[in-house]
Order: sequence, then structure tokens, then C-alpha cells
Amino acid sequence: MASSDLNSVTIVGRLTRDVDMRYSQSGSAIASLSIAVNRSRKEGDQWISEANFFDVSFFGKSAEALRPYLTKGKQIAVQGALKQDRWEKDGQKFSKVQIVASNIQLLGGRSENGGSSQGYGSSAGQEQAFAPRQNYDSVPADADSFGGDGGEFPEDIPF
Repeated sequence: MASSDLNSVTIVGRLTRDVDMRYSQSGSAIASLSIAVNRSRKEGDQWISEANFFDVSFFGKSAEALRPYLTKGKQIAVQGALKQDRWEKDGQKFSKVQIVASNIQLLGGRSENGGSSQGYGSSAGQEQAFAPRQNYDSVPADADSFGGDGGEFPEDIPF
């Protein structure tokens, strides 16, 4: 049986700058952003925090929909694949790895400008851009067996 390769990455971090938006010759949106991901590691008896920086590209209508919300400092989750670009300049070889995003989700609480990090608009197209690509409309036929009527959560949650 042939082996399958897997190229998938999910990271959570903060934007290091506002999104840069440009358009391809065909008119498709191309969003470029940079995300900082903090990592703590123990060195001896002390914890050391270090930041890693990743370049991310995001395409299409989803990139345009997210543009107003992708501002410096905003916490986001990125799902996508790694892409390596290689080139040669003046006889020296270069390489750069970036993330090509298939999904970006806004995280965190309220932003500096007072907007909520969830529920930006109610159109299905916008919800698709912000939420992971899952089917939220599927409720089990026997929702009562899960302790509810399949509707809203009660005000008093028992935990």
C-alpha cells in the first residue's frame, strides 16, 4: 500500500501588522499577514518565552470579508498547509516557508474598537469566513436523548 503524505497546520497567535491586500490579474483577492506565536520552554529552573513568526496567505472572497477585522494584535487561529518557495539570487539559494490558509477564525474577546470577536454579521457568507468549515445545521433527530430539546441553552447551566 502506498503511503500518503500530510501537509496540515493549525496555529493560534496574534497578527504582527494589519493585513496587506492585493489582487491577482484575474481579480482574486490575496491577503498577506504575519502571525506571532509565543512558545514557553523550560531552561534549567526558569521558563523562557520565545516568539515565532509565520507569514500567511489567504485568498478569495473570505480574505475580502475578513480584511476589516485582521488588524495588528488581533488573535486568530489559522488552518492551512505549508508551502515552500525557493529561488536563487546572485548565485545564492534562498528558501522561505509560509502558510497557505484554508480557514482563519477570529479569537479573543472584544477588540480595541469595541467589536465582538464572534458574530460579525448574520449573513451565511460571513459566518462561513469566520467559522471552521463544519455543518452546524445538523442536530440529531433524538436531541432529547442529550438532555435538551435541541433549542437554546437554559440560563442556568448545571456545571
